Amino acid sequence: MQILAIDSCTEFCSVSLYNNGSKSLRFIDHGSKSSSHLIPLCDEVFKEQGIDTSELDLIIYTKGPGAFTGVRICVGVVQGISLSHDIPTMGISTLELIGYSASLKHPNKTILIAQDARMSEVYWGTYHNQSLVNEDLDKPTDLFIERDELIGVGTGFKSYSKELHNSVQVEKIDHEIKPIAEDLIDLYFDYAKERYSTDKDIALPQYLRNNVAQKSLK
Repeated sequence: MQILAIDSCTEFCSVSLYNNGSKSLRFIDHGSKSSSHLIPLCDEVFKEQGIDTSELDLIIYTKGPGAFTGVRICVGVVQGISLSHDIPTMGISTLELIGYSASLKHPNKTILIAQDARMSEVYWGTYHNQSLVNEDLDKPTDLFIERDELIGVGTGFKSYSKELHNSVQVEKIDHEIKPIAEDLIDLYFDYAKERYSTDKDIALPQYLRNNVAQKSLK
């Protein structure tokens, strides 16, 4: 089985290619410009594995929420490859990927994900027992979650450190957790292939800030 995994919805952009048990990974962390490197990263993993895009069985991608440009680039690349070769896709929430990655490092913990959404807001969600319990958009000062053994991850804990410290009680904040495409493949084999159906229609983004998205598309 050949699976391409893509994520460029945050400042960290990564691509992973699974080829019958062998995985290749490329990533770049250049802030807001990272997503512009997505196609070259794809070319590198295909070259390393020696296969063509037409041989893919599935494309897994993060559909958002995240940076508007990064989400659009991610989904656009997936659309191009998928439609060109009639390859099914599977979209996963960016917050679910971050929560899953954090759970690998902090097993049996509830993960609070808070991604900087700009405009003094965060995209937030809670991840527990291989499930994204909820996801929403809110101001850090309005966020209040009570849960034992809560681990905080995401860029929001850097951008709004004071506000989130006053808003939520966390056991630990882990600033090292990043969304990485290689974990999308592990997530797929762990539970996503049973929980989510593949989509033969066009890949679509997910926006929690729909009013901004609608204005930007006009």
